[in-house]
Amino acid sequence: MLERTPTTKAQALLDKFGKALEGGDVDTAANCFQEDCYWRDLVTFTWNLKTMEGRHQVRDMLKATLAATKPTGWAVAKGEEASEDGGIITAWITFETEVARGYGLVRFKGDLIWTLLTTIAELKGHEEKAGFTRPLGAKHGHGKDRKTWREERDDEIAELGHSRQPYAVIIGGGQGGIALGARLKQLGVPTIIIEKNERPGDSWRKRYKSLCLHDPVWYDHLPYIDFPKNWPVFAPKDKIGDWLEMYTRVMELNYWSSTTAKSAKYDEKTREWTVVVERDGKEIVLKPKQLVLATGMSGKANWPKYKGQDIFTGEQQHSSNHPGPDRYRGKKVVVIGSNNSAHDICAALWEGGADVTMVQRSSTHIVKSDTLMDIGLGSLYSEQAVENGMTTRKADLIFASLPYRIMHQFQIPLYEKMKERDAKFYEDLEKAGFLLDWGDDGSGLFMKYLRRGSGYYIDVGACDLVIDGSIKLKSGPGAAVQELTPTGVKFVDGTELPADLVIYATGYGSMNGWAADLISQDVADKVGKVWGLGSDTTKDPGPWEGEQRNMWKPTQQEALWFHGGNLHQSRHYSQYLSLQLKARQVGLPTPVYGLQQVHHKR
Repeated sequence: MLERTPTTKAQALLDKFGKALEGGDVDTAANCFQEDCYWRDLVTFTWNLKTMEGRHQVRDMLKATLAATKPTGWAVAKGEEASEDGGIITAWITFETEVARGYGLVRFKGDLIWTLLTTIAELKGHEEKAGFTRPLGAKHGHGKDRKTWREERDDEIAELGHSRQPYAVIIGGGQGGIALGARLKQLGVPTIIIEKNERPGDSWRKRYKSLCLHDPVWYDHLPYIDFPKNWPVFAPKDKIGDWLEMYTRVMELNYWSSTTAKSAKYDEKTREWTVVVERDGKEIVLKPKQLVLATGMSGKANWPKYKGQDIFTGEQQHSSNHPGPDRYRGKKVVVIGSNNSAHDICAALWEGGADVTMVQRSSTHIVKSDTLMDIGLGSLYSEQAVENGMTTRKADLIFASLPYRIMHQFQIPLYEKMKERDAKFYEDLEKAGFLLDWGDDGSGLFMKYLRRGSGYYIDVGACDLVIDGSIKLKSGPGAAVQELTPTGVKFVDGTELPADLVIYATGYGSMNGWAADLISQDVADKVGKVWGLGSDTTKDPGPWEGEQRNMWKPTQQEALWFHGGNLHQSRHYSQYLSLQLKARQVGLPTPVYGLQQVHHKR
């Protein structure tokens, strides 16, 4: 009798599940899951990013999609061994649908599926030319009037957007637009990236000079090209800018810099966009079938409105257009806000000789960078993880496999450890008057980011300046701004801070604000708020939605997509968005299951 290993157990359970699916037996397939199960599907079954919670939702999804999907070949991935820990068997899996090949991760409790992640890896017949199928490049042999690679590339640049229309237009040429553009290029989807700045990477270069990545290098690779092994753990902004510029060139992206998108309108009859852009002083009309807004999750600046802003005689800036500290030596600066940008800017101003005060209107979650690396990210994104055989792809999928509904349960113990490790640090911050929080449920940074995209600072040194008073702090109930005077900022407690410069580090609005500007307010309202999970926590109103609102997936406006997030999300989710677009380009049926409903317009 064969030994029952975790791998053989997993394969036997997959065989049972696969047989039920192939036989169209929805009830038997659904009964392969626990009652309290989670199936997160990234495109393969739903043509959507959708998490089914509970056996009843799995059953409903399969009833709607199984006949068209026709899944087969469920197996433990070649070269992988399942593992068993605490009664849970975990296995990497492969499978196919009628039109795609899939990859995923399954966790069994006993003989039933607890969590299942299914992701689209490639479309059959439309695979990327890579590995054994990579292009030859050089054209061996002979022929008259043959064109070189350079000549062919120049032809593409000259034609696309002029004599030949792109299939997709991406508005925004930061890391999100670039990552998606690279994926679409490899899939043969004619695409133009529109960027208002002069050079790729300027969205980083033009920010305040102390800006750097707060996430470690292993978390931040772009598709296809990893950072070199000697790349710094936390890259400065200009270095990131240069990397993005290099990447657009070597990946042969059709990147229209110094170009402004002026308007966009969708024709429901022709199913085509009319996008008007201005380039080199001329208007150009583009007619793509798909429009992607990659304008930055943190791109639509929130400018608070205070009485007296019109009479203040000093400078006023949003953190997004703060030039850096050089002009403000000896000046009095008030920074409204206490999250990442506020800390970075305050520290740089102090270093540059300014008298700077941070105004904290509400509590902020703080985590030390090295602690976050060790406890929060170390098992997936670190040099040790690489040494242990962890690939970027696997790390991304493991992270993606934890359903949003229960993710906080896995985060809380990690942040408890961080709180214990840095107890003296937090004690000192609170003594300085800083208002701390750990998220509504103690789940810390990642959940705050996923729920609201704000409310935290990854400490790379500024907190020490707050603790010792180098960065002055105005916090508590009295720190609410009442008005600006000609010479400063007055607060509700009656105090006033003199100021030569007021910086609003007050965050950003929903990405659908870009849709309002470019297309119309009606379309922005039609698609609704972008980002958040519906967790009913601070700044993430319910009802529960189970996935990021409107990100990387179909919206209520046909052929309009939102893409972006941090470097990790731009890399990972660009795969699924690019394949959704490719499928539509080649005319594959893409029936969307569970199209997101709109609960919030802003």
